[in-house]
Amino acid sequence: MNRQRLLLYQVLGWALVIGSDLVAIVATHSKSDKQGLGQQLLLQFTFELSLMSLFYYCFLFVFPRGLRRGGWPVLALGLLGTPLIFAGSRYLLQEVVLPLLFGFRNYYPGVPLLPYIGDNLYYLPPTVGLAAAVVVVRDAFVREKERENQLLLQVLEQEKTQAELAFLRTQINPHFLYNTLNYLYAQAYPVSEPLAEAVLRLSDLMRYLLHDSPDGQINLGREVEYVQNYLAIHQLRFEENFHVEFLQTGQPVGGQRVATLLLIPFVENALKHGVVNQAAHPVRIRLHLPAPNQLNFSVENRINQHHKDATTGVGLPNIRRRLALLYPGRHTLQVHDDGHTYRTELTLLLGA
Repeated sequence: MNRQRLLLYQVLGWALVIGSDLVAIVATHSKSDKQGLGQQLLLQFTFELSLMSLFYYCFLFVFPRGLRRGGWPVLALGLLGTPLIFAGSRYLLQEVVLPLLFGFRNYYPGVPLLPYIGDNLYYLPPTVGLAAAVVVVRDAFVREKERENQLLLQVLEQEKTQAELAFLRTQINPHFLYNTLNYLYAQAYPVSEPLAEAVLRLSDLMRYLLHDSPDGQINLGREVEYVQNYLAIHQLRFEENFHVEFLQTGQPVGGQRVATLLLIPFVENALKHGVVNQAAHPVRIRLHLPAPNQLNFSVENRINQHHKDATTGVGLPNIRRRLALLYPGRHTLQVHDDGHTYRTELTLLLGA
């Protein structure tokens, strides 16, 4: 629970308590009362403020420090100070501020301090007990969240280790891969130019996939080039029955940095789950830069009603999770699905 939400809950809680007490005074007030309605409301309100000062004294100071291991001296001294906190704040509000501002007080003038403190001891236990209960529940909640975070961290460490081991088992020397693809390109070119073109595009794709970036970022132009190569390979596969429009508009692609393989999942899902062989309903891919550091990327496709493989492609929850981790507060992702057309719209604020 973040601090803003916790603060909101506290404000609403106190507003409910104080508001209900003031409403009760209004409802039960009669003309025969010695004190006027305004005086009663002010006295009740200042009384509630005194309780608040006692609550936060215990909530923020006494119990957080006193309930720690070895904190019993702080707890004992803090509890001994609760009468002074409550009675002192109430005295200041009702015997100093109210006479000064409104000309009336709660007690008679010159009331001794000790009898005044003794008269207010009755109100201490409920508020002190409430503060203790809130601190205990909050600490239990924090410990549970810490335990969950620790377990999550362990899982992530295990997954990282497994991923590293899997990578080491499947690692191929990039130079060997490039040399092999170049050899296949040279052998395929005299036989079939389209086949040679496919090998060349595949070489570019593999070079991009094996690109090592310390921060996980790459120039936007390289990411766009990867998308274009991906589409070109599919074009070779489907030949004349492949209808995809890729339009790039707005500011020129320069030195903007973008997370590696961020755009391709949207294109991949459109090709796997959409219709690509209808000229009247092509897959539409739009990349627009309204400003040098802002990217709008949209993909629209007709839904393939006969597609049964629900496991292919990258899941939308995974895409949302990656965006949340990489671009917190700097992205929006909207999905439109009317049963016939599927459209994703991504907006990013990029780094230079």
